[in-house]
Amino acid sequence: MIKVFVVSLGCSKNHCDLENMMAILKENGYEITLNDREADIAIVNTCGFIQSAKEEAIENILNCAELKETGSLKALIVSGCLAQRYKEELLREFPEIDAVVGVFDFDEIHSIVKESLEGKRRTYVQKSSLHSFDRMERIQTTPFYTAYLKIAEGCDNCCAYCAIPKIRGRFRSRSMESLTREAQKLVDSGVRELILVAQDTTRYGMDLYGSPKLKELLETLSQIEDLDWIRIHYMYPEMITEDLLSYIKENPKVLNYFDIPIQHINDRILKRMNRRSNRGQIESLMLRIRQTIPDACIRTTVIVGFPTETQQEADELEQFIRQIKFDRLGCFPFSREEDTKAYDMEGQLPEKVKQARYKQIMAAQQDVMFENNSREPGKIYDVLVEGYDSNQNVYFGRSYKDSVDIDGYVIFPSEREIEFGDIVRVRISEAQDYDLIGVLTDEFTE
Repeated sequence: MIKVFVVSLGCSKNHCDLENMMAILKENGYEITLNDREADIAIVNTCGFIQSAKEEAIENILNCAELKETGSLKALIVSGCLAQRYKEELLREFPEIDAVVGVFDFDEIHSIVKESLEGKRRTYVQKSSLHSFDRMERIQTTPFYTAYLKIAEGCDNCCAYCAIPKIRGRFRSRSMESLTREAQKLVDSGVRELILVAQDTTRYGMDLYGSPKLKELLETLSQIEDLDWIRIHYMYPEMITEDLLSYIKENPKVLNYFDIPIQHINDRILKRMNRRSNRGQIESLMLRIRQTIPDACIRTTVIVGFPTETQQEADELEQFIRQIKFDRLGCFPFSREEDTKAYDMEGQLPEKVKQARYKQIMAAQQDVMFENNSREPGKIYDVLVEGYDSNQNVYFGRSYKDSVDIDGYVIFPSEREIEFGDIVRVRISEAQDYDLIGVLTDEFTE
């Protein structure tokens, strides 16, 4: 049996594509292996969003290319966003690559693998999507109790710094029926937490149903028995309505976790970024969330060093972060990307300036996290148990405030054995920089 080794890079949406590819390969008689040295085929599913992601992709391509000399590898396939953006360059610069597969072509991966093994070397990159977004077969690579559910593809926002609309096309929602079937299948396999992902989850349904239908999707998914948590990623500020806020507050299955990328707070920079919100609207939303749901966890992302950004405007962003006291925050120095409006903008800033502002923002957020965490001792959280540290003799897991891979952990000892995927109650006793320490209470939540 032909063995396939896969490398997953980039965002959770890209990760879902790879899980679909793996299911297609398995259906067609291929074996997925975790051992790269015994693989006949290697697939590197890449991200091409920013420069650091490109560098990571190229490093992984080179690592797999070495296996053609040192292992049993017969063909190397590169897929995903980097493949979609730079198909010709990849084949030209890396002779070890046998096939380049774009984001709209992964449903043909079985025939692409076959052709690669036959010695054909070519690109498989369409400019628009023809594959079905309602496919639900996948090989889950996340822990059995947590899965991503990609509810839409593409993006219509056209932010000045972002190439996603050029790479993945217009925003296209999946049908509610398809998503419900896939969610039910995941829950039947043991999933307790579904993480809804898209470039803009709050826009879900606009194209299919004529108006946003995220609330209706949440209502439908919440009816699935044995599904405990629904977490929403990538909510755009201008589409979070009072109706949606009230629904999230009242539904115990939908976590009070708001992942809202604001990118900046200065009105001039927001306008240059082609963002639809201004400072007043963002500030008002944050206050409304906190008033409606006092225990809401608000995560955001910001970009520093955008062309022409002044130190005063960076200081304004820092002060806003200290004012709002975001529970979670990611910061990125501006990355100049081809095929974006910002690429040709005047006023590109030196890398050292961008790095200095990145450190400024992260230092501010560290202060905020320290202040926020100082209020945690004494609180009790439901914790989804993810692992055990045998060196420290403690379990660790995530509360509603912590999403997979990007946030912290709740750490606690236990004299009784706990199964991974269980949800337990933990009383917080101590706060670290990003993690919380606690003690197990007497009761499980299930």
